[in-house]
Amino acid sequence: MAERQQRRWGSAVVAGLMAGVCAAGLCAGAAGCSADGGDGEDDRAADRAARTSADPVRALRQAADALVAAGSSKARTSMEMATGGTRVTIRGEGVYDYRRRLGRLEVVLPQDPAGSSGRRPITELLTPGALFMKNRGAGVPADKWVRVDTATLHDGNLVTGGATDPYAAAEVLRGARDATYVGRTRLAGVEVRHYRGTADLAAAAAVASGDGRNALGAAAKGFATARVPFDVYLDEQGRIRKVRHRFGFANGRQAGARGASGAVVAVASTTWLYDFGVPVDVRLPAAGDIYAGRIAEE
Repeated sequence: MAERQQRRWGSAVVAGLMAGVCAAGLCAGAAGCSADGGDGEDDRAADRAARTSADPVRALRQAADALVAAGSSKARTSMEMATGGTRVTIRGEGVYDYRRRLGRLEVVLPQDPAGSSGRRPITELLTPGALFMKNRGAGVPADKWVRVDTATLHDGNLVTGGATDPYAAAEVLRGARDATYVGRTRLAGVEVRHYRGTADLAAAAAVASGDGRNALGAAAKGFATARVPFDVYLDEQGRIRKVRHRFGFANGRQAGARGASGAVVAVASTTWLYDFGVPVDVRLPAAGDIYAGRIAEE
């Protein structure tokens, strides 16, 4: 019974978010990125860069570990969804602690055709195995949180919240099957190495840490395909500065299902990471602050 309730809530969360997005009309342009200044190169960094450039798959599979070593960062997210002739973008901004796997994002839905978003930003708390949302709407009181078990979501919360959990985005790269070193470039003044390739969600789930294993396993079954094309930019410490995944999402339904228009929704999720080592204070809601009632499907 509890599992059915959780799945029902998860489906309502997905349906409500997607309904809000589809009502919003066309999106604005993609968000820009920001980053800290980075450190100067030394001989060891140059040697490491040479090795990882020669072995892109190895570099990408280690990116999540490099974030854990960094401790924390600020994050910006952009999720673009396209179905039929409609394209919308959801943006988020916040902080993330990679060692505790705790994060906080303020997620902003796009404007509706009249030029108004119609609701306050959704506050999201990202935790191992669960997603908490405040200002969710859909009949949830403004002072209450909604809790969803990410392993019950068909996408493992790679898409549901309107932003991809930064650590989950890195763990997808543990399933890198093929990758090409594109070359060096700069992002916000930081020299980075650009890689392009494809990851397999089932392979990523097999080697993911803790609750991430269940979430990625659910995503491997829930997306239209378990293969995820990506572009990623790593700095000299092997940390992700920008990563863009492209998913085929079936609007919360099982793999192979189609949306109302008969087409799978194309989703491109981009995450920028910067200001590594910043303090992160994420406090989970008390039990009495978590909504236990029915969630309407908006």
